[in-house]
Amino acid sequence: MDTLSYKTISANKSTVDKQWVLVDAEGQTLGRLASKVAKILRGKYKPNFTPHVDCGDNVVVINAEKVQMSGNKWNDKTYLRYTGYPGGQRSTSASELLEKHPERIIEKSVKGMLPKNKLGADLFRNLKVYAGAEHGQEAQKPKAINLNDYK
Repeated sequence: MDTLSYKTISANKSTVDKQWVLVDAEGQTLGRLASKVAKILRGKYKPNFTPHVDCGDNVVVINAEKVQMSGNKWNDKTYLRYTGYPGGQRSTSASELLEKHPERIIEKSVKGMLPKNKLGADLFRNLKVYAGAEHGQEAQKPKAINLNDYK
């Protein structure tokens, strides 16, 4: 038996097939939406997935302000940041963040599910989140998908 015929195919930057995907966040639960979007960004749904290569798709998320959270998370969930000064820790609840910057709720949850290295930073740049139904990626002709079809 010829063992050279069984080679592992590893994707690289030139062989990756990147597409644009449109996801509607209306009525979706935040964590489930974020985990599926992170998997699409990473490329885990593709048969040629390679862990150290950006082989995922570009994702456009619309209607970010209509995302759902279960329980009392709108009031209990807090987002912490630090200004850089002594005593400069600031916290905002999820409902306050939704009022000011509805895109950031999805961005923060997806970013937390990506790798914490240079590849994760590159993958995060492939995500575009918009508060309304209008988005700036019409020229890329993103294909609308239903996240409920993905595991």
